[in-house]
Amino acid sequence: MDQSALLTDTEPVVKDWLMKRNCSVSPRQFVGFYVSLALVSLGIAMMLVLNGAWLVLPFTGIELLAVGIAFAVYARHAVDYERIRLFQNRLLIEQMNAEELTQFEFNPRWVRVEAGAAPREPLTIVSRGQSVKIGLHLAQHRRKQFAAELQTWLRRCA
Repeated sequence: MDQSALLTDTEPVVKDWLMKRNCSVSPRQFVGFYVSLALVSLGIAMMLVLNGAWLVLPFTGIELLAVGIAFAVYARHAVDYERIRLFQNRLLIEQMNAEELTQFEFNPRWVRVEAGAAPREPLTIVSRGQSVKIGLHLAQHRRKQFAAELQTWLRRCA
């Protein structure tokens, strides 16, 4: 076990933020929808094949493959999240993106929170030449509010 994991278990968390994608459909519902779509498409295609339009079947297969690939890409990112934990002497940022976890650690006394130049741009944490984009899963109108809240908590640790 590495030392940072030991610190996380024993060090009290001052503040914890978890930002996730807003997924309105569970994985089971998602698969159910795709299966029902496939059954309806194949049912219509089979009726047309029986009436002599056999070219409909390959195009139905291509359509279902394309939709399946799009659903798979969506599903890979359905559980993406950002977790920002503030400890007394460190700021830990975890970002899960397509099943890949990335962690960044900063000294909260040296951190600066910058808003994006454009409203659609995420926030940026800057410290000693290193920067990390955060707030990717927040609505645009919540980013400024979150930046102010984070800065307030960072000042408490200074």
